[in-house]
Amino acid sequence: MSSEPVIEFNNVWKKYSKQQVLNNSLREELVSIITGKKCREDLADGEFWALKNVSFVVERGECIGLCGPNGSGKSTILKLISNVTFSTKGFIKVHGRVAPLIELGAGMHPDLTGIENIYMNGTILGLSIRELKNKCSDIVEFSGLSDFINVPVKKYSSGMYLRLAFSIAVHSTADILLFDEVLTVGDQEFRDRCAQKIAELIALEKTIIIVSHETKMLDLFADKIVKLEHGIITTGYA
Repeated sequence: MSSEPVIEFNNVWKKYSKQQVLNNSLREELVSIITGKKCREDLADGEFWALKNVSFVVERGECIGLCGPNGSGKSTILKLISNVTFSTKGFIKVHGRVAPLIELGAGMHPDLTGIENIYMNGTILGLSIRELKNKCSDIVEFSGLSDFINVPVKKYSSGMYLRLAFSIAVHSTADILLFDEVLTVGDQEFRDRCAQKIAELIALEKTIIIVSHETKMLDLFADKIVKLEHGIITTGYA
């Protein structure tokens, strides 16, 4: 394992709004992204802090486990790393290509078939068409969906979505892999295959962050386990 940092969070705060509409908070966030202007630091009506002053460093080749109750900020950390959303305050540095599996079916187009989604998602994750052609049969075989690979994914079950999304992610050339409750969906046989694949990725010194409520699984894979409550790191890092 290298001592080179690939993910750095420095005093990161993230706020969300409970409102469903585009409110001032979100407008300000968009403005801050485009112009560099800082968001307001106080909370407006209906807003709350999802993360509060979070700092940590992940080194290349580390496997980090994130655990905590629902709403503690685990998934928000993954979304910040993968640029799905942006911090309100603080600084984040990510060095390397990221393959996020942080929301079931995210990035899948429901009207496209499984094979078409392999090419679309694989391209998003940075694979070339040539690489996808070489890896496609392995992706399909790992997913176990050969009988359904030409079916539109809107007809897939949640377990089938996960099989395909996980298989694409782990066959990417990404340096950093993010897994959010990846072993909680699907049958036991596929969960076991996922666990074996994660072990192989760790052996290849990929940087991995796993969110899970299953502490036994985190104990098995993680070099460090970070516990969060109400957006604050309680144990794992000073």
